[in-house]
Amino acid sequence: MLIRKSLDLRYSDITPRKEYLNRRNFLSAAGIAAAGAVGFLGTQQKGQAIAPKLPNVARSPLSLTTEKPTPIEAITSYNNYYEFGTGKDEPAKNSEKFRTNPWTLTVDGEVGKKLTFSYDDLVKIAPLEERIYRMRCVEAWSVIVPWVGFSLNELIKKAEPTAKAKFVAFESYYDTKQMPQGRFAGLQLPYVEGLRMDEAMHPLTILAVGLYGETLPNQNGAPIRLVVPWKYGFKGIKSIVKIRLVGSQPPSTWNISAPNEYGFYSNVNPAVDHPRWSQATERRLGDLFRRKTLPFNGYGDQVASLYAGMDLKKYY
Repeated sequence: MLIRKSLDLRYSDITPRKEYLNRRNFLSAAGIAAAGAVGFLGTQQKGQAIAPKLPNVARSPLSLTTEKPTPIEAITSYNNYYEFGTGKDEPAKNSEKFRTNPWTLTVDGEVGKKLTFSYDDLVKIAPLEERIYRMRCVEAWSVIVPWVGFSLNELIKKAEPTAKAKFVAFESYYDTKQMPQGRFAGLQLPYVEGLRMDEAMHPLTILAVGLYGETLPNQNGAPIRLVVPWKYGFKGIKSIVKIRLVGSQPPSTWNISAPNEYGFYSNVNPAVDHPRWSQATERRLGDLFRRKTLPFNGYGDQVASLYAGMDLKKYY
């Protein structure tokens, strides 16, 4: 009988969690009295499964929030992942059979060393940490997520970037056979994103391989995704297969699709409205009432200096 190591097991490899994700317990945990108040939260999906805990995960001092994390049931059932459907409940249902093992991530471009990583290589780049981050979606909802990962700068340093490297470009995995819903996404795929080099090297920018101490669910970007907590969530590219260091600003999917609505920088800025709605307030999943949106999603003390002298209404 073959017994697989815990790090080889992913959400896509194991049986669904049916009793664990009890809808009634979820509503109670979220403090919701009326089911009608949480219609936007989504429901239990059969693709959600109990995964092995990631080993040796320490709490990071860079969590920088004492807010209670959003229940895992909400984080894993209300998602944006257009390759698996445009409805918030579709990614959990449609990504159940997405295979993330084996996985390969390449790093090249303006580097001294071109690198190729397997998943097992990736989780050994640096000690895994739990980072509890506020996350803000451009659609004016937000969550508190206990990500597990490591600072992106740890990977970049291994590639030995040259002086010509000014930006970091990312590309997602895309397979029309595994992701047939992507044909109807209205986006140019595969999904691409980019950061300026100083943004990528900032210690708050992480590559996440898990949440709530478990390996990433498929609908949340398994097996590895980008997390930049002071930017809108669509900057957090999922299921990354390519990272390229480049000399000029790389394209980003939503900026290509609708440049009047989605800028390259995409910093959380309550003073810049989306053309179709205000960004001044947000609703935390599980809450009844809206709250004020914080500049840089509350991380201004850490990252505002990156944009000194920039017009953040022009460079949105």
